[in-house]
Amino acid sequence: MENLIPAVIYARYSSSGQREESIEGQLRECRDFAKRNGFTVVGEYADRAISGKTDKRPEFQRMLRDCERGLFNAVICWKIDRFARNRYDSAMYKYKLKKNNVRVFYAKESIPDGPEGIILESVMEGYAEYYSENLSQNIKRGLYENALEYKVLGQTAFGLKKGINGRFELDLATAPIVRRIFEEYANGEPAKDIYTRLNDEGYRTTRGGLFNKNSLRRILRNEKYIGIYEYQNIRAEGEIPAIVDKELFNKCQRMLDGHRRAPAAKRKVSYLLTSKLFCGHCGESMTGDSGTSRWGKVYYYYKCNGRRAHHCKKENVKKEWIEELVINELVKLILLDDFINEVAEKCVEYQERTKDDGALKGLEAKKRKNEKAIQNMLAAIEAGIITPSTKTRLVELEAERENIEKGISKELLSEVKLDKDQVVYFLERFRHGDVNEESYRNFLVDTFLNAVYLYDDDKLVLLLNYTGEHCKITLELAENAVKDDPMFGFGNISPTEKIPKIGIFSFIIYL
Repeated sequence: MENLIPAVIYARYSSSGQREESIEGQLRECRDFAKRNGFTVVGEYADRAISGKTDKRPEFQRMLRDCERGLFNAVICWKIDRFARNRYDSAMYKYKLKKNNVRVFYAKESIPDGPEGIILESVMEGYAEYYSENLSQNIKRGLYENALEYKVLGQTAFGLKKGINGRFELDLATAPIVRRIFEEYANGEPAKDIYTRLNDEGYRTTRGGLFNKNSLRRILRNEKYIGIYEYQNIRAEGEIPAIVDKELFNKCQRMLDGHRRAPAAKRKVSYLLTSKLFCGHCGESMTGDSGTSRWGKVYYYYKCNGRRAHHCKKENVKKEWIEELVINELVKLILLDDFINEVAEKCVEYQERTKDDGALKGLEAKKRKNEKAIQNMLAAIEAGIITPSTKTRLVELEAERENIEKGISKELLSEVKLDKDQVVYFLERFRHGDVNEESYRNFLVDTFLNAVYLYDDDKLVLLLNYTGEHCKITLELAENAVKDDPMFGFGNISPTEKIPKIGIFSFIIYL
């Protein structure tokens, strides 16, 4: 018996016009996808009424933790937007899954294998993000109109409630508790004593939970308690009933600033080029490492695995240096119109070449067979052959035709069809990211970069996720392109836009 790939299903619906039934529908179609494609489902995760724009999804985070245990090798989602509606979050979490040998599949969207498929998937994630942003704009517009009237937006604050007119009113049962919190803190009582006493007396937060240091700090920092209403660029005093005076509030702010805890410990270092950087001499991958000097300074670098095994002499390379160099060159590439246009053309060609329309063709064949059967039945009736069975059979055939037509419509709607202009539009959006933002850097590397080969003789070769003619540029091509143009000598870096004979997808950097 053929070995099945262990997989889990992740399903989600937001609170916007969707219901519990949508989860069951997603799970059902993902299970069917698993059966057809050689997966065995070993677990299911479902987040209900939670937006895909946020990664604060309990079941999603549990799935990410479980992937580290090696229990499954695939995640099946109904569509791309079920995984995430933020392409940067999507890139980061897919990278985490990939490190644990886990791949993401979609039951209703066919993403072809191969390098162009990576870019196509990024474009589809961009569509999901665009839809989410467009939806949120309409919601934000309504919120802003309510804010102009100083109405409550979402949840109120402890000690306040929503009045009949939609504006803030004092909650007579809890407003005195807010005043007490400010007075006790201003008098020097430890925060732990204050919230412990509140919990012992049976008070709970607006969410129904126990008070702790964070909920207490949020109360002490909340300007609503001195009557200030704030939303985006709207800020107005006196539009909320004040619970404490400004003098007491400001005293607590000074004390909070003085009691501020030391910054959290520095987070674990992330190596951006893991699984992408290779030694140009022995071909082994180069992985992240660190060391501490005798003066206590920590250094981060990439080290050739061949050197670790003592059969290569490739020098270590500083982490910051190589990562900045690669990111800068990727950004240069996506700023080139020719690059964007040619990648878009190849993506559309690749999509057309690898699309899976087997289900659609099967339904169309069934439709032709069904129509022929109906014509034969009508011909029999016209010939005078009318019996209860012929009438019953005709009703069955017409019902079958209706179901087939529904199936064809469903396949046409679910088929991913992108034209060149759509791909160009979304690739151009990558130009406006912040290169200092970790999620954007991860997105650039995961989407566009296939591999980096680093040599000790001042040479770096970038290979992109692209199967076109110029996806790899050799040293000889680079030298010839520069020699043919009297404008260029061998400088520090050969600009991509000044090497027309090489192409626009990958190039040599002289260090």
